[in-house]
Parts: sequence; C-alpha cells; structure tokens
Amino acid sequence: MQTVIPAFRITDYEKSKAFYVEGMGFQIDWEHRFEPHFPVFVQITKDEMTIYLTEHTGDCQVGGLVHFFVPNVDSWYNELKSNKNIHIIEPPNEDLEGLRMMKVVDPDGNQLRICTRLDNSD
Repeated sequence: MQTVIPAFRITDYEKSKAFYVEGMGFQIDWEHRFEPHFPVFVQITKDEMTIYLTEHTGDCQVGGLVHFFVPNVDSWYNELKSNKNIHIIEPPNEDLEGLRMMKVVDPDGNQLRICTRLDNSD
C-alpha cells in the first residue's frame, strides 16, 4: 500500500492530462478547482500508484522526480515506447545495482523513474 502521495507541479492541465491519462494510462480519480478557470488540483492513479498534479504555484516547483516500483519495467517500456506523447529519456537499464529502471519526462520536465527490483539471490 502506498502511504505517501507525491505531487508534481504542472503548468498546462490539458497537456498534462494527455500525457498522464492518454499516454501513461493513469485514471483521473478527482479534480478540484476553487472557481471555474482557477488552477486545478487533481489526483490520478494507475496500478495502485497515486500522484497529485497541481497548477497551484505555491504547492511545489516544476522539475520533480518520483520513483514508481512496478513488477515489470520492460512491460511498461513496451507499452509506452510507441506513444508519441511519451518522452522516454532512458530505456530500461541496470545502471543502478539491484534495479532495472527507465526514465520518462512529462511536459513540465518532471521525471518518472519506472523501476523493477532485481532478484539477486543467486
């Protein structure tokens, strides 16, 4: 169970929604605006991984980083690599000991590192 929900600062909700929902396959759980045309605060989830996206300038800065641990990073890579809206910085690799990881960047420069723990019990 995820006990912390990271937040990414976004600057254009429509671009971010296209990236996360249409591109990455997240679902929108809810979105909130204090008034129409005010900045949005939204919760999205995929495979029990939840993040907040916020247009509110005081919440956080753009350029964040989050690590998602998934059962198979290569499956994610195969799903995402043909999507033109997804910018994969690094395909799956084992540069960090004990992890197989790929890097994806959203329209605001926030990094998502999709990771699978390697079984090194040889």
